[in-house]
Amino acid sequence: MTLLLLLTACTAPQRPSWRVFPLQRRMPHDGLAVVSQPDGFGLHVFLETNTDDPDVCTPRWFPDAARLFNGNGSAPFSAGLAPREEFFAVVRRSDVRRALQSELKSLCQQRAPMARWQWIAPPTDAAQVMPVQLPAYEQKDLLTAPAEEKKREQELLGEDQKPSQTTGSASRQ
Repeated sequence: MTLLLLLTACTAPQRPSWRVFPLQRRMPHDGLAVVSQPDGFGLHVFLETNTDDPDVCTPRWFPDAARLFNGNGSAPFSAGLAPREEFFAVVRRSDVRRALQSELKSLCQQRAPMARWQWIAPPTDAAQVMPVQLPAYEQKDLLTAPAEEKKREQELLGEDQKPSQTTGSASRQ
């Protein structure tokens, strides 16, 4: 009977612990670890905020999470990328969503203390992913073309900067 129990224990499939905890990237509240696979593997979700409107702070979602290692151990770390489908599966869980909401609210309070917190649910499939739109450059921020700049320079300097006819070997005689 003992042998049967040992064999059953050895062949039983391992299950993920579904441990969810903050895992800092650069500052408090900017990362969340989710142990979604056996042996401590999972996702390290990078948390960002959107403060484009100074009165409102919302989550900014990036479905490209890092791969979590040693999530059940004493020194978890992340490296590389996990598949987006894994991110979508993880954020469908209510316990993960509650942790995301809590961490993102704290991150917003840290980054924009005067702004109102507004929760926006994470995307749960690829069709819901909206690419981040970066602000457009204004004309004053752009550099002029080098040929155009050289032409303006020559026009400003006028006749004074025409090359001398006496340069070269003829002037040394």
